[in-house]
Amino acid sequence: MAQVVVRVNDRPYTLQCGDGEEEHLAELAQLIDREVTKLKHSVGQVGDSRLLLMAGLVITDQLAEALQRIEDLQEQLDGQGGGSRDEPRGPSVEDRVAERLTAAAAKLEALSRNLNSRGDASS
Repeated sequence: MAQVVVRVNDRPYTLQCGDGEEEHLAELAQLIDREVTKLKHSVGQVGDSRLLLMAGLVITDQLAEALQRIEDLQEQLDGQGGGSRDEPRGPSVEDRVAERLTAAAAKLEALSRNLNSRGDASS
């Protein structure tokens, strides 16, 4: 397992991830940090936990909207008779999105466990 130090809300967090996933994890942390920064400017410094929760909800809302848009586009394609049903097809958009969501959820769970264990250690 690799270790990555990311910064969110001007605080360093050491996280573990699979080898080769370091850059992706850093990019995800940057996404969270950008949302936390926006929220901090909007609502002030209301504590790390609240800011992280609010950032997670904003990102989840964006994801839900994107998934709805994908579903709408898929329905449009299905309605246009997008090819023969007998033709072999690759994974559907939903399958690919589900795979990415599952991977992201696993990474978020690992991040959460890491954050929780750091919080327990400082108590």
